[in-house]
Amino acid sequence: LVFLFQSCQTGVTQWIAACSGLLQITTVQGQCRWMLYGIFQRRKAGQFRLSKSCGGLIQANGAITQQNRSFYNTNKHLSAKDSLQPSEEKVGAFTRIIEAMGFTGPLKYSRWKIKVAALRMYTCCVEKTDYEEFFNRCQMPDTLNSWFLVAQLHVWMCLVRMKQEGRTGKYMCRYIVHCMWEDVEQRGKVMGINSVVLKEDLRSMVENFYAALFGYDEGILSDDHVLAAALWRNLFNRNCEDPRHLELLVEYVRKQVQHLDALSGEDLLLTGEVSWRPLVESNARSILKPLSPVYNDEGL
Repeated sequence: LVFLFQSCQTGVTQWIAACSGLLQITTVQGQCRWMLYGIFQRRKAGQFRLSKSCGGLIQANGAITQQNRSFYNTNKHLSAKDSLQPSEEKVGAFTRIIEAMGFTGPLKYSRWKIKVAALRMYTCCVEKTDYEEFFNRCQMPDTLNSWFLVAQLHVWMCLVRMKQEGRTGKYMCRYIVHCMWEDVEQRGKVMGINSVVLKEDLRSMVENFYAALFGYDEGILSDDHVLAAALWRNLFNRNCEDPRHLELLVEYVRKQVQHLDALSGEDLLLTGEVSWRPLVESNARSILKPLSPVYNDEGL
């Protein structure tokens, strides 16, 4: 009996100790639960205050943006193509590997047709532009550099149009630029410019050309202020005292880009024939219906 009583007492003592441990663990878990609940509530309140403050900043920033927008925007010529164009064509893995190695993949038309069309398009930039009218109305000196500045403006407008025709158009753009540098070098040699001087001038022209492309792209995508600044820097070489000349050139660029957008991409890829609107028109905002080019079965 004594042994049974001692064993029962020992079991009761162990049960009481186990229950005390459970109570302690339960108390600790309850404290942790309340601590986590308090942290969650404070974090939730902090996020609400942060979202409220960010909403105020967004509203304030929106008001500032609205003020700038109402101040800077001007009337622009709308483009004839209002729909978004696809940025990249869907090409296969083999074509991507070939072009990553520096080669040209298969194009929509044969390369020699595209090269002939690119040469014709550059010829239209050079021969169908009235340079004398540009020099007289804009008070530009009759030099090789002035000729190049006017020519590169028209070349840039052709590049903007042909880049909308996917990979084939981009290939044509590269050959247009190649034809331009070949022509500039030949004109310099015909004028009797020293080969060393001509080489240095060509290097300077290349740098100015790509800088002008960046400035013109920014201007055509922005308002007239940005486009006028790009023309002032690149076409006038920061030497234009009459703002009416800038206004005339801004209007000229807008209407020419609109006119080129109305031309058929297929016809441009096959023929390269481009027509230019006059520098001065009575109704510059009018949209002229482009004439369809005539070419034979070979695309020439």
